[in-house]
Amino acid sequence: MSEEMRSFGYLCPECGRTVLAARSVFALEASNAEIECECGKSALRVTFDGAKYHAYVPCGICGETHEAVVPPERMLTGATALGCARTKQFCCFVGPEGVVEKNLRELAVLAEKEKQQKESEGPEVFVDNVIMYEVLSELKDIAARDRGITCACGSGRYGMEIRRSAVDLVCRDCGAKLRIPAATDRDLDDLCCHMRLVIPGKGV
Repeated sequence: MSEEMRSFGYLCPECGRTVLAARSVFALEASNAEIECECGKSALRVTFDGAKYHAYVPCGICGETHEAVVPPERMLTGATALGCARTKQFCCFVGPEGVVEKNLRELAVLAEKEKQQKESEGPEVFVDNVIMYEVLSELKDIAARDRGITCACGSGRYGMEIRRSAVDLVCRDCGAKLRIPAATDRDLDDLCCHMRLVIPGKGV
């Protein structure tokens, strides 16, 4: 009679490879188990405290190591999946080899998709998109007033340079700048207090 085996699978957070290995039920009941990635930089560890199993799972989704407490019936029979505490997605599978292998393949595809999505999104354009939109809207209202935005040099011609957390008003004649912060609710409140804005002219 062949020994009953349990397969374990996880995604290595260091090299991105899928890690799949089997341990016998007898070995799991008798002692701790460790399943290491070929790169040597991550390992899934399973310990038994006499009542429940503790699985320490390197997470290929968020990069952290999660601890899962698993009762013997889930660890030693059927198929089970352990989740990433941060993303709520499964990051480790225990069960028959075919089931674990299938789920592990799907996890690898999902992780690759998420990685590509993060890379394509790039950094956030503004510190707070809503505040920036409101500040720009308020500046438009101020500019619509008679001599709403002027420069101390006497010019009424200006341009705008939009940054991550501020808007610079730039005089087209003398080049002077007035920075309007645009990152917090307070920045918006401060701007709303102004009926007009004056750029401090160069050499004025």
